[in-house]
Amino acid sequence: MTSRLNPYLSFNGDARQAMEFYKEVFGGTLALNVYGDFGQQESPDADRIMHGMLETPSGFTLMGADTPPNMERAVGDNFAVSLSGDDDAELRGYWEKLSAGGSVSVPLEKQMWGDVFGMCTDRFGIPWMVNIAGSES
Repeated sequence: MTSRLNPYLSFNGDARQAMEFYKEVFGGTLALNVYGDFGQQESPDADRIMHGMLETPSGFTLMGADTPPNMERAVGDNFAVSLSGDDDAELRGYWEKLSAGGSVSVPLEKQMWGDVFGMCTDRFGIPWMVNIAGSES
């Protein structure tokens, strides 16, 4: 898989409806994962969207999720730029440069879904998410 750059949108409990709407608008294939799919079946958030991805026939990729209850969300700040792929060295290099001089909200490390993931805000105030698929780190 090559690395991909796309917007990642945050929602307040209506990610499923929003992502289904965007599928109606753009067409394509929509994949949705809920928190319950990753060991949180008994949680009040079990049916909330942990990760959604729409891939369209035009080559657009749009990702989104419901904001976890322990994180702040404000309209206007409810997006990030997502970098994802399986080239560990390439994506770690982007992470190092993007996070330098900025702030890290989620360290780049192995997550419950098996990938290495991190979130940072660069020195210009732009939020970034980096996901390295299938990394053994």
